[in-house]
Amino acid sequence: MKDFKTVKETRVSLTELMLPSHSNFGGKVHGGYILNLMDQIAFACASKHSQSYCVTASVNRVNFLNPIEVGELVTLKASINYTGKTSMVVGVRVESENITTGKKKHCNSSYFTMVAKDADGNNIKVPGLLIEDADSVRRFARSKYYKEQAHDRGNKFERKGFDISEYLPLIEGENVSVNLR
Repeated sequence: MKDFKTVKETRVSLTELMLPSHSNFGGKVHGGYILNLMDQIAFACASKHSQSYCVTASVNRVNFLNPIEVGELVTLKASINYTGKTSMVVGVRVESENITTGKKKHCNSSYFTMVAKDADGNNIKVPGLLIEDADSVRRFARSKYYKEQAHDRGNKFERKGFDISEYLPLIEGENVSVNLR
């Protein structure tokens, strides 16, 4: 296995026609179905990069920007944005296309943290990322920043050491009633 791989080497895409069976009660494609496709393509991309089985460790925010209609083509694109020792951040972009007009819409983007595993389920080392352009540097730096932010955010709100007096003013004026005992 190579020590480093380029973004291009492990980039993957998937295009699928959206059928009535994919729709929700509102007649649009169900968000859960799109999330399932996103997880599948993130797995494929991470597995291709690491040449091993991978699991989803976390998903960093999914915003549904535009609805997807039944009859549209949905294209998902995935690439490795960041590599750690055993984990990778996979950027996933979802676009839909009206097949009669050719009009395309950006529907959502998300970032999946995937961890490489061996046959016994232990974390294993992944190849690093060989960055070849400024956009890849931006994506790597953004992923590293979000990873650090998530770690800080998680620690900040641990039960042990949480100072309630620091956060009561923050929730004042929100749609909440505080009745502490």
